Amino acid sequence: MNTVNNDRGVWSSKLGFILAGAGSAVGLGNIWRFPTVAGEFGGAAFVVVYLVAVALICLAVMIAELSLGRNTQRNPVGVYKTLAPGTAWKYLGILGVITGWGISSFYSVIAGWTFGYIFKTAAGTFSNLSPDEIAQAFSNFISNPVAAIGLHAVFMTFTMLILFGGVKAGIEKWSKILMPLLLVILVLLVVRSVTLPGAEKGLSFYLKPNWGNLTGKGIVAAVGQAFFSLSLGMGTMITYGSYLSKQDNLISSAAWVGFLDTGIALMAGFAIMPAIFAFGLDPQAGAGLIFVVLPNMFNEIFLGTVFGTGFFVLLSVAAVTSLISIVEVPAAYFIDEWKLSRKKAVLIAGLGAFLAGIPAALNGNFLNWMNVIFGQYSLIIGSLGVSVFVGWNWGVANVNAEIAEGNPKFRGQRIYGFAIRFLAPIAVAALLVGLILFPDAF
Repeated sequence: MNTVNNDRGVWSSKLGFILAGAGSAVGLGNIWRFPTVAGEFGGAAFVVVYLVAVALICLAVMIAELSLGRNTQRNPVGVYKTLAPGTAWKYLGILGVITGWGISSFYSVIAGWTFGYIFKTAAGTFSNLSPDEIAQAFSNFISNPVAAIGLHAVFMTFTMLILFGGVKAGIEKWSKILMPLLLVILVLLVVRSVTLPGAEKGLSFYLKPNWGNLTGKGIVAAVGQAFFSLSLGMGTMITYGSYLSKQDNLISSAAWVGFLDTGIALMAGFAIMPAIFAFGLDPQAGAGLIFVVLPNMFNEIFLGTVFGTGFFVLLSVAAVTSLISIVEVPAAYFIDEWKLSRKKAVLIAGLGAFLAGIPAALNGNFLNWMNVIFGQYSLIIGSLGVSVFVGWNWGVANVNAEIAEGNPKFRGQRIYGFAIRFLAPIAVAALLVGLILFPDAF
């Protein structure tokens, strides 16, 4: 083991953290998964449950994770070694690191698909193809081992290059570039979608709740989507919190990250739902919505190749901002616990995720299995563990004291204490039970 200087870094400003934190949360879960799952489980009713879950449950867990990270200035494993030394709580931190590593391995594969579709769409590959031919083209694309592994490698390499720059010159700098770019592209797509003839049917589906469409499975999907979207339970917010200054307001920082993440997810729905109904497509198409259904739509609209290319650029940008935060989790572990330099830590974290992702690139069933293990169960168990540890072990007094460091006028101690001790653990435990009952909910 190397014993070089600690190469952690800090955010240069609150804005830098908010953009990076929002970038972590804003990813394929918002642009791809949110509209897809919302369409599958009833539209507006799903959205209402999602918003309630974010406001009442997810923000409490996010504040807890940020507090743990900032208090200790350590990675997820170091947090529990510092606050609960000699106990089994360290395994919760290990789970966080492994979860981040596992998610990054298959996430990079899917991100590679979006990157490849930029060039395929720009080249007009899908022009004049029938719906069945577009579906076959997607199947052929993801089953091509050279393309799948190659694009996975390209995306992971770009992620590692950003992380080599560190917190300020890497994560923060690129978040300030990529997040505004993402917003601009998304706004253009929203404007185009809502102005299509027949878009009002999609807007009605998206904005008017039909509670008869909401099932228990849909509720599980909505709450699970909220946790996945906000990067909770995988160590990212603990790690990003460890780079925060004591002067930063944790409540407002978490609120801004949640607001931007949720706002972009809702905008993604406005970019996709009206267009689906305008062309008489199926909002319950599931995962094929993005790579199969939408290329059909782009074939039918004016400047469809331009808007289609822009959409996949948007997906790729969102994937980058998320992937850098997920790979940073194991990298921070190696920096803190193994005392490695940033470049060595990022190389181990990135190359390890790339190698672990090769089976997912070669086999769709393996990718789905990875998603179930790391993107569902590990993530939810991690969130449950954080809420129990903060609420019942570290204690409400300590987390409120950490909040007061940057927000001495905070008066919501009792409300937050109730949320993190009772509301969050019960809700997350119920989500875990729901996932067992509806294993394919999200």
